[in-house]
Amino acid sequence: MMDCALPTHLQFKPPNLRHQILHTQALEIVTARVSTSARGQHASSFSIHHHRHRFNPKFHSIRPLLTRACGDAGGGGGACGDATPQHSTTTTTTTSGIPPLKGGSMSGEGYVGLFVRKLGLDNDPMDREQAVVALWKYSLGGKQYIDEIMQFRGAINLTVNLLKSESTAACEAAAGILRMISTVNEYRDLVVQSGAIEEITGLLTRSSLNSDVKEQSICALSNLSVDEKLREKIANSDLLPLLIKCLEDERINVMEAAAGVLTNLALSHSNHRIMVEAGIIPKLAELLTADADGSKGIRNMFEAGDPNLASPYSSNYAERFIAGAKASKVIRKLAENVLLELAKDEYYRILVMEEGLVLVPLIGAAAYKSFSPPLYTWPSLPDGTEFKRTSTKPSEYGAGELLLGLNREGNNFELEEAKLNALKGRTKQHFLASHGIIEIEDENRSNNDESCPSQRITVLPWIDGVARLVLILGLEDESSISRAAESIADASISEHMRVSFKEAGAVNHLVRLIDHNNDNARFSVIRALERLSMSTDVCKRIEAQGVLIPLINSLKHSEISESLTDLILNILARILDPSKEMKSKVYDGPVKGSKAAGNVDEISVSKLTSSLQSSNVEDVLDSEFLAWLIGIMKMSSPNLQRKAASILEFVTVIESSCVEKIISADIESGLDVVFQQKILYDVGTESDLNNQRPELRAVEVEEAGLAISAASHLFTRLLDFEKFCQAINSSHFTQLLRKILKSSIPLRNKDYVAACLVKLSSILGPNLDLEYPINAEVMLYETVPRLLEQIESSFSPEVQEAAVVELNRIISEGVVDSTRAVAGEGGIFPLVKLIEGGSETAVEAGLAILYNLSMDGENHSAIIAAGAVPVLKKIVLLQRPQWTRALHLLRTLPT
Repeated sequence: MMDCALPTHLQFKPPNLRHQILHTQALEIVTARVSTSARGQHASSFSIHHHRHRFNPKFHSIRPLLTRACGDAGGGGGACGDATPQHSTTTTTTTSGIPPLKGGSMSGEGYVGLFVRKLGLDNDPMDREQAVVALWKYSLGGKQYIDEIMQFRGAINLTVNLLKSESTAACEAAAGILRMISTVNEYRDLVVQSGAIEEITGLLTRSSLNSDVKEQSICALSNLSVDEKLREKIANSDLLPLLIKCLEDERINVMEAAAGVLTNLALSHSNHRIMVEAGIIPKLAELLTADADGSKGIRNMFEAGDPNLASPYSSNYAERFIAGAKASKVIRKLAENVLLELAKDEYYRILVMEEGLVLVPLIGAAAYKSFSPPLYTWPSLPDGTEFKRTSTKPSEYGAGELLLGLNREGNNFELEEAKLNALKGRTKQHFLASHGIIEIEDENRSNNDESCPSQRITVLPWIDGVARLVLILGLEDESSISRAAESIADASISEHMRVSFKEAGAVNHLVRLIDHNNDNARFSVIRALERLSMSTDVCKRIEAQGVLIPLINSLKHSEISESLTDLILNILARILDPSKEMKSKVYDGPVKGSKAAGNVDEISVSKLTSSLQSSNVEDVLDSEFLAWLIGIMKMSSPNLQRKAASILEFVTVIESSCVEKIISADIESGLDVVFQQKILYDVGTESDLNNQRPELRAVEVEEAGLAISAASHLFTRLLDFEKFCQAINSSHFTQLLRKILKSSIPLRNKDYVAACLVKLSSILGPNLDLEYPINAEVMLYETVPRLLEQIESSFSPEVQEAAVVELNRIISEGVVDSTRAVAGEGGIFPLVKLIEGGSETAVEAGLAILYNLSMDGENHSAIIAAGAVPVLKKIVLLQRPQWTRALHLLRTLPT
């Protein structure tokens, strides 16, 4: 478990502290009889001379403690009643001033009560300050000493009250006592009930608060946050922003304490949302990615004026430098723990990775023993690009390959930043792995971790994380390969990360592992490739590595799962995209005016040759594969149907000889199934529609529209081949496409259906059985809705004007039911709005359309409801060029 009271790096318990407090400190208790008249004098009041700095037994100066034992009614004031112990004890004083312990030995219990009474509100502020400092030092002895303090009722409340003091020493001592008391489980609730959390919150809001006070206060919160039921109280208060701000403090100790509290808060899942909303992820990511060498700790010591760092030749310089480095290391570990807890949520995991971090699996140092560094090989970049051999002459000193790059001719040798980062990351990870020091610290820490070994992960900056994952892909352990591939897939959330994995050489390993004999590893590898292929640049590299043949072979297995089929089809659909020009598939050189990846004279850039260009197309896209794609169109979901239709369209574009194979594989049946999507015709009962979630149905209609659009593309391509036209039932497909045109699929998908229908009608010829000509149906169900959508939603006045002019032309030409289509699509309201604020041409066309619509009395109510009457009257009163048409329209309406 991560939670612990007073973590070891925050604990402060000197050895044999009881002896130090009561003996080494030599707290001399001097009994004196003081007259009542002297009580008001500050000089004779309770006086303690103490060291003002933060208590440290190693460097604490030994000073005598002078006090006055109150033998009469003085000294306690009204607060003495709250500080009375629950049982009376007899206290005697030895010559050295040290009370005897219980059972015959010396005890300081009586003097603890004296100090507690001196915390009373009616005592002098200096007395209260000196008393709380003495109690703080006494509490450092451990639980036995804390128990003695807690015997006195009101001790906690009086201590909490001192957090409001203007004295820095009093605030620090009071927070220190609360810190020690909160280490005991049974006292934590008492600390919270006394209002300590609220008072610490107010204390931390002070603009000029001493760092020592901050440290003690936050450490007290750290101990309280060990209790799960108290974490929510701390997280939901105003403390969380203050703790996050303390991560930027100039003192390392304060940063460590704040990180410790946040670590405990993150252990409760209910706190994650409020912590993320408070902006904790960017702050922790900054701590984790910067200051890896502890330089911040040393810099802060210099800024604080630490005399031990005045000169690097001072005796404590090396010791303090190591301490600063270790402190920074502790902060990074705490930050890592918080981020790992937050990353258990899928959404927060993305936020963590957006800050330049990568989640890397911990596979154990033993798994890296199979790593063998590439020795005695010609130098190359991580992605496999080799440096060009510019000279065939042997090196003068016999170390030509070793000294490659140290003496380059000219100054024009440059590498992209992505390639340099890949080199940097590979060099570091190879060094750690080859020397057997990789994951040593993480493995030691995970020995105490109760989680499953196969689920342990760590967080690394993206340069190291990318290189580490690519290194794991080259190992022999199947489980490690699978986990690394999964991490690559999860981390590929941006173009930057996908290109980084490409430059690091991940694509080469992943393509090699597609045929892995372990099913889990193979699935993870293909998933990683699918996520990387979302980048056009990376997709070209994947294709160049010869991924098509192994992926197609994987699809031919009868036992392949639907999820794996979906991933493979995604990759194939991006590579075999029919919209791409074939030129770009051969070689895509640098854009004019941009820099190439490196000096082409010194680094050989291999052309990304398509797998289809380097092999026989008919061998890759054989009949078995084409039949499998058509089978997907017949039986699978709309999502898979869309991808299969897109790949088949690509085949018809690049190789006409494959069309005959497609026809013989019964492509007609596949198209028929796609065009008859169940979601478009399954109306169902009213109760069924009410039970179905509207957003879910919208997604299903969207997927069906995309599948139909892709099938329409393929159908249009196949209509160019006479053999296909002769083989299909044209009338049947015409009826299907007409139904789709009238369906509820998105308007943008109807564009391709309309084009396909028009082309099919030209082959079919005139058909008297149709209610409307094909062109008229396309106008009514595709063109008119599209124009109305442009009028309503376009932000360009030019587009709106062109759309309303085109719509006016269609209506003026007397297309059957065109005005009914405009009214049915809700076009009256956007037309009135355009007339009110459009250009003169748009207003003229809009008035003409409204006038035609007003000829049907059923549209009058809609025209009036759209606010046309005030708009028309304004045009008439201003005598704009269209005022006569507006007046005619007003006379038509029942106003």
